[in-house]
Amino acid sequence: MTPANQALAAARTLSPAEAAHAPLGTAEMLSRLVAFDTTSRNSNLELIHWVRDYLAAQGVVATLVPSEDGAKANLYASIGPAAEGGIVLSGHTDVVPVDGQPWSTDPWALVEKPDGKLYGRGSCDMKGFVAAVLAHVPAFKQARLKVPMHFAFSYDEEVGCLGAHSLAERLMGDVPKPRAVVVGEPTMMGVVNAQNWGGGLIATFTGFEAHSSMTHLGVSAIHFAGEFIHWLNVLQEELAARKRTDIDTVPGHTTINVGVINGGTAGNILARECVLNWGYRTLPGDDAMEVERRAEAYLMGELLPRMRAKHPSANIDLKRRSMVPGIKAEENVVATELALQWTGSNRTFAVPYGTEAGIFRAHGVPTVICGPGDISQAHQPDEFVAASQLKACDAFIARMIEWAERQ
Repeated sequence: MTPANQALAAARTLSPAEAAHAPLGTAEMLSRLVAFDTTSRNSNLELIHWVRDYLAAQGVVATLVPSEDGAKANLYASIGPAAEGGIVLSGHTDVVPVDGQPWSTDPWALVEKPDGKLYGRGSCDMKGFVAAVLAHVPAFKQARLKVPMHFAFSYDEEVGCLGAHSLAERLMGDVPKPRAVVVGEPTMMGVVNAQNWGGGLIATFTGFEAHSSMTHLGVSAIHFAGEFIHWLNVLQEELAARKRTDIDTVPGHTTINVGVINGGTAGNILARECVLNWGYRTLPGDDAMEVERRAEAYLMGELLPRMRAKHPSANIDLKRRSMVPGIKAEENVVATELALQWTGSNRTFAVPYGTEAGIFRAHGVPTVICGPGDISQAHQPDEFVAASQLKACDAFIARMIEWAERQ
């Protein structure tokens, strides 16, 4: 084991007090965070309690915002004066599953390889940024901050940004109005000031069971769900033909995806139920509700009457699972200018994926996305973040601290 990996392994089991009194670098802090299996289906409380106690050991009081069932929690905390004009540093603590992925290392143990990459679930998406923020707590404490730094760590981002709504509401209600929010999703430390709007929906088709040889007596929920999927594919082709050239997202058009299908009981029975978990992502500035509005019109105006013509008990239920607001460049000028200053860059980007940025922006605070790692590594087996990216994030935060001392 290399000295670097020995240090990562040693950090993996540190208590909050040990971590506070023997300050960790960003990589070592990341090793500690990766060791917590915070897959979205699990609780994140063990990690959140560790962070709370780590902050407390350094005199920083954190507030927890629990989920309705108490199984998970958000956390927010502030360092510096109780003044307006501070910066919110936002990150999610959950990660996607590793089930069925061919990992070559233990996903819950951060490993640095000779290529300068640190492997582990969440290393890129997005515990790397959270680790950098936490590793800089001593520097934040020692600095003569003229404006505060606010930490905002959420749960369940990966399943629809479920925790960020209550987190943003509590944080923005409790602290003096911040000047900007930085959401540290992986952008290779580029400054992203526009992102797609994302909608997640559940379409439940209820048919009427019958023997598969007597199709005239029943309604197959799967068959009608299949028609809806075909309709979505046709709509996707229409939307792709509207590709925009004024924004640098890839692809430059609204996208649709059916992620999960469940239905049927046996091969010789007309399916009584079929459930589609589907969603769409709309470019900034486009009609965010077009896909949902047109889908509902098709389902209720065309498919449902045909289903009920075969049997009156047939039904279609369309429910929204999640909604992630987008952000527009023109809404985030202040945050953009600051982030460009701290990165030393002179250009911005737009991205097609969704983050919690729009949720914070909805509270009236300019918001950008900027964090270490490449989004192409997110959700992959052997997920990694380059050590150089963590160093770039360290430099970003150091410049932020210098700025906050000059205000």
